[in-house]
Parts: sequence; C-alpha cells; structure tokens
Amino acid sequence: MPEYSKYQQGIIRRFYENRDTLALQKLGETVSNLYLEESEAKLKRAWKSVHTQLLHAGVHEHHAKQLVDNRDLDGLAKIVNELS
Repeated sequence: MPEYSKYQQGIIRRFYENRDTLALQKLGETVSNLYLEESEAKLKRAWKSVHTQLLHAGVHEHHAKQLVDNRDLDGLAKIVNELS
C-alpha cells in the first residue's frame, strides 16, 4: 500500500465524509436528465447509475432496486427531495 501525505489523507477522508452528499447531488442531476432523455440506451445506463447513486446516498438496497426495476421516476424524485 502506498503511503499518503497528510494532505492526501485529508482529501481522501473528506471525500468519504461527504460521499452521501456528492451522490445526492449527482442523483438530482440524473433525475433531471432522465426526464429529458429519449434514447433507450442512455436511459438504461442512467438507471443503472441511479441504483449505485441511491446506495451511496444511503437508500436501502431493496428500495433502490424496486425504484430502478419499476423505473419509477416520480418515486425517485420524491426520494431525492426527501434526502435533500
């Protein structure tokens, strides 16, 4: 394992401390993109990304899977709003 300087350790620590906030912000942007996207391939990729982002934001895996499987955009927007 490489040794990290104190500066690098601080950056890494802050990243993981704020990981849920970063995931929530990205999730909000993805919700906007999902409303506008028309390409089925891009929608499929975006929904896969949504699942990962939901898990990083602290949503239970079962709930995240259910939202993604049903492609419930309104439910997703509601979750993002609640988490904000």
